[in-house]
Amino acid sequence: MASLTDDPVHRTAIFDSLPYYDNDLEQYPILKEKVEKELAREPKPPQTLHPLVPPPFELFKSNPLLAAELARVEAHQPLPPLDTVRYQLPAPTSSPGTDEEWREALRNAHAQLEHQRLRQTNLALLQTYGQNTWRINNYLLEETAKQSEKALEEMKQLTTELNRDRKNSQTRYGVQLTSLETRWTEVLSSILQIEMANVALDAEVDRLNKRETELANM
Repeated sequence: MASLTDDPVHRTAIFDSLPYYDNDLEQYPILKEKVEKELAREPKPPQTLHPLVPPPFELFKSNPLLAAELARVEAHQPLPPLDTVRYQLPAPTSSPGTDEEWREALRNAHAQLEHQRLRQTNLALLQTYGQNTWRINNYLLEETAKQSEKALEEMKQLTTELNRDRKNSQTRYGVQLTSLETRWTEVLSSILQIEMANVALDAEVDRLNKRETELANM
């Protein structure tokens, strides 16, 4: 049995059961069958998230290229083949080529040459500074992973301690409730015995009064 507060946002469920202590379902299998029937009749839970749960975070919202690459990886699709056309130096298709076609081929050759020069410069920079940068990046990633693992272990420890405290408190309260229930049963039984004794005494008093009246009439 549970009750909810009136606030739709800060809605808190208050349970009056002790799941770590109660074992009615194990003692009385018919109760378990009734619970399963009631659960089967209940409507399905809503598919929407709780209002307090933040919306899902969209990765690479401002970078469509990275977003497309992430979608490709999630879909387990292979990498697209490399575009080798841009590394070629095609000559004019017509023979002999026109001046405009040869100027276009020359511009393409200059672009390819500049691209290769930049690649050589980048490779030289990578060979000089890339190793240290890679080590620093690996160090940062390892530290981030260690912090995440530490936070996860702390959260697991807190969860374990919370469950342990909940179990201990429920066990303690359950023992008290059982003791009070036993005491209540004993008191109720004593009250019933007293009431039965009172009824017997009333009957005895009535019998004695009738006997006294009969003796007085004699």
